[in-house]
Amino acid sequence: MIVLHHTAMDSCQAALEHLRDPAAEVSAHYLIGERGEVWEMVPEEKRAWHAGAGSWGGVADVNSRSIGVELANTAEHPFPEAQMAALEALLRGAMDRWSIRPERVIAHSDMAPERKSDPGPRFDWRRLAMRGLSVWPDAAAPDPAAPDPAAPDAQAGFRAGATGFGYPADAHGDAVLRAFRMRFRPWASGPPDATDAALALDLAQRFPVDTAGSSR
Repeated sequence: MIVLHHTAMDSCQAALEHLRDPAAEVSAHYLIGERGEVWEMVPEEKRAWHAGAGSWGGVADVNSRSIGVELANTAEHPFPEAQMAALEALLRGAMDRWSIRPERVIAHSDMAPERKSDPGPRFDWRRLAMRGLSVWPDAAAPDPAAPDPAAPDAQAGFRAGATGFGYPADAHGDAVLRAFRMRFRPWASGPPDATDAALALDLAQRFPVDTAGSSR
């Protein structure tokens, strides 16, 4: 899979120095600057230290099964056009080389929802999906006569869909909801509602995650 991050540092140069510092014990395969510069720091076939603890579907050791891409961004501003264009070109190449499906391009916050928030609510996931580089939910608006959005069935439906799509089954429900909304509904608030459930179940139905073995 491919895991997208933001650096949350003051500058791209600071992030580059940090990722190249052995004492930091953190690395990524790529860093993409605001102007579209791309640094390859770890060969794709090598293991980088970018994901940390977490999981996605049946993959428990994400570092050993993923390419990590860092985007220079403070987490407080949108991602520039040049940076997004460079990311798209990088994704196309990596996905082709490693036969990575669009649903396997995820956020760091997706696989570690209890401790990570990158690349954050300002990242344009829908743009990637429209270019075939990630996925986007496609579900009808909930029926106005549907039960109370905070009803247990809405919460259960959301969690079943989120887990079926790949979110960690053992993560706290509030953290999973926060990560899901940060990617698909960054304006939403409150408990899981009928829309959350519909979107999550749609993703799980169309893109069921491979759960064949936690060591994969």
